[in-house]
Amino acid sequence: MVPFNAPIPNPKPPSGSRSAVKSLADAEKLMQIAILLPSSAFIGWLAGAWLDSRLHQTWIGLVGILFGGISGLVYVVRLVMRSGPKAGNGTNTGQGSRDPQP
Repeated sequence: MVPFNAPIPNPKPPSGSRSAVKSLADAEKLMQIAILLPSSAFIGWLAGAWLDSRLHQTWIGLVGILFGGISGLVYVVRLVMRSGPKAGNGTNTGQGSRDPQP
């Protein structure tokens, strides 16, 4: 039989209040992403509809929806790239050189 060896305990367990604040911050980021895309398309549609009425055209509203959606998507991608991988898991964050530091 193989003897069971207990894992080495973590000397600094995470505090409860810090993990609660971190989970609220993560939830806020997800809500920001969920609200940002439809609202940017809606704002683009409003701006396009206003320009349609001022310039007596019919196609600018569609361009406004497309522009708002694309700009919202670009912002979400930048937000996700900025947050990057979670710190502390031993992965390279992509900053500086690509070689791992000793």
